[in-house]
Amino acid sequence: MPFADLSDARINYSIYGGSDPVLVLSNSLGATFSMWNPQVPAFGSRFRLLRYDTRGHGQSSVTPGPYSIELLSNDVLRLLDALLIDRFYFCGLSMGGQIGQWLAIHAPHRLHKLVLCNTGAKIGTPENWNTRIESVLARGMKDVSDAIISRWFTSAFSSAQPGVVAGIRKTLESANPQGYTACCAAVRDYDSRQQLSSISVPTLVIASDQDLSTPPADGKFIAEQIPGARFLTLSAAHISNIESADRFTTEALDFLSA
Repeated sequence: MPFADLSDARINYSIYGGSDPVLVLSNSLGATFSMWNPQVPAFGSRFRLLRYDTRGHGQSSVTPGPYSIELLSNDVLRLLDALLIDRFYFCGLSMGGQIGQWLAIHAPHRLHKLVLCNTGAKIGTPENWNTRIESVLARGMKDVSDAIISRWFTSAFSSAQPGVVAGIRKTLESANPQGYTACCAAVRDYDSRQQLSSISVPTLVIASDQDLSTPPADGKFIAEQIPGARFLTLSAAHISNIESADRFTTEALDFLSA
């Protein structure tokens, strides 16, 4: 896979498909860009598809933390600048959705359309994030993986697709603890609740009816604050693009292509 050398980090990325416009996919906390594999064939048939590992994840650099959503969002802009890409479509899930919010608030001139998936303007509480950070730094990723996987997928999906869930668990447990916790701090500290109404980019917000991490009410709040935003709920837990892959792909692609 190619890398982009930014001033303070190396970002691992993948480009699929050869024709513009560009669609950027941004992964959740604890995942790599491989989480978007179910969407690659369909999205890649309509867009030049750019996936990347967020700083601290996968094969991208693990720089000293804590990080901020602003830093991670500027990584996206600098990656695109390095690839000579001006305007783009963006789809992000969870932490990736917060990156999408920041981009729409602070760099709307770069965006065509925005899909925010299983995310919140403010996710969780500082106490819960600090507890997770302390657990991972003290005992490693395996100490929290059971709890995270149980929130990422419903028990029904885990039973029906054990191989898929096992692969995701392997990725999660292999995450660098320093990079992971630095990104935990970024999600912990982000709060866009007072800024969402300034977003003018056409936006689709996707939530899941069994998502305990970012419940449907979180997504509905975002959609209600963004003028003209569309909102839909899928039958899934947190990682809806995998658990409800077919409908996710269809709904997102219909919105982005319209």
